[in-house]
Amino acid sequence: MFSLIVQVIVKISMNNPDFTLYLIVALLPLSAFFLVIQVNPFDALIIRGMLGAIATLVYGLLGAADVALTEALMGTLLAISLYVIAVRSSLVMRLGVLKKDLSTLHSQENITEKEALFSTLIDNFKSIIAKYYLRLELVDYEDKNSLEKALMEQEIHGICFLRENEVNSSSEKLYESVIRIPRLYEIIEKEKNKSMDDLTDVYLKENKEKS
Repeated sequence: MFSLIVQVIVKISMNNPDFTLYLIVALLPLSAFFLVIQVNPFDALIIRGMLGAIATLVYGLLGAADVALTEALMGTLLAISLYVIAVRSSLVMRLGVLKKDLSTLHSQENITEKEALFSTLIDNFKSIIAKYYLRLELVDYEDKNSLEKALMEQEIHGICFLRENEVNSSSEKLYESVIRIPRLYEIIEKEKNKSMDDLTDVYLKENKEKS
């Protein structure tokens, strides 16, 4: 079927040289449509590069070599490079944790059951935000006061720490998480599983301050 379509296109192109140009031009709105509906930003970057390449080819076929060169260098190469930098830097959730907790993630030897639970909690955070093409960056601080100060000064998007009373009550959860960005809070609340729900309470910063 595909080979038949190709043969028809080749035959039409031989009889009508402009048909090839029309076909390439038709790819412009088609690729633009796929670019707009993309959810994954990295797939969108690839399609944006294809869109720029098609535009460059069209300009070249129409005899506008200078415009084609400008599109290739500025509209495609430079734009894609800037988009990559922007996407890479923006799709990050910075989570503040205590330095002693972070050290348990790097060394899995001779860790307690409680420390293993922290590793499970972090894995849950990663799996949740990965569904939205985000990556988790852990930022370590010496103590809880430093964590809260960093959150207040908007250095990080959220904090996660072991409760000081270490669960004296069976109804109280081991960890507490406070998220500064409302959208991130909504995502975590929506996607968290029972394992994560059993380990930590998740609060929105503005709600936590009011309570």
